[in-house]
Amino acid sequence: MKVYLNGKFVDQKDAKISVFDHGLLYGDGAFEGIRSYNNLVFKLEEHIDRLYETMHTLLIECSLTKKQMIKAIVETLKQNKIKDGYIRVVVTRGVGDLGLDPQKCKGTSSVIIIADKITLYPKELYEKGLAIITVPTVRNHPEALNPELKSLNYLNNILAKIEANIAGFNEAIMLDATGVVAECTGDNIFIVKKGLLLTPSQGRLRGITREVVLDLARKSKMKTFEGAITRHEIYNADECFLTGTAAELIPVVNVDGRQIGNGKPGSVTKKMLKAFKEVTRKEGVKY
Repeated sequence: MKVYLNGKFVDQKDAKISVFDHGLLYGDGAFEGIRSYNNLVFKLEEHIDRLYETMHTLLIECSLTKKQMIKAIVETLKQNKIKDGYIRVVVTRGVGDLGLDPQKCKGTSSVIIIADKITLYPKELYEKGLAIITVPTVRNHPEALNPELKSLNYLNNILAKIEANIAGFNEAIMLDATGVVAECTGDNIFIVKKGLLLTPSQGRLRGITREVVLDLARKSKMKTFEGAITRHEIYNADECFLTGTAAELIPVVNVDGRQIGNGKPGSVTKKMLKAFKEVTRKEGVKY
């Protein structure tokens, strides 16, 4: 594997950064996960916009422009001869000292691009559906660490994932500080009730796959709702599914021991999954 590291392509074993890099010492950086399908990078500009928005809020000056970043991502895919893959882009503040002060990072940012494969859930779960739980760890308060920031500090999500793993589950719902549903540890969540598609509007990452699904639903004349959603509403939904770049779209058939609908992936979920697969094979930046 060839990894893009600060303007050069190096072998995986040689892809190294300084132990004084603030991304390592403090999780001080931003990242994106991006998919390519059939030699098309899906929603690349949207991912890059979100990456640079996170860096802008964190006051990280990236050493690459957006156009240069896009070119580097495409070239990384070509270097690794990947047709259908997963791209991880990481930008850290760069090298500083052992102190917390980001002003001590005097050099340029570190830019890492990895192109590889990813399988978040086993294939059978896409056919049968997931069982998930709600965990005690709540989503970060937006005025503490805004969930819309895709930063390298993912401990909030990791702590929730640990709780899910200990309980024997692959994924878990996180509530926000007010007690309503925010998102899952790595995915956005949707429910279907009487033909209406609903998804939380607060306390969650601005998911790009989430936006694609909402757009597909509206194009099919399906009514959508973005707002506060409770666990009670999820328990009594007709259908439930999760979305994310790595997960794509996966059905949920049980939440906190409550069967969702008839306990099988529903018709709307299947329709959305089919439409999503179709659009990913046709749209994107060609390489």
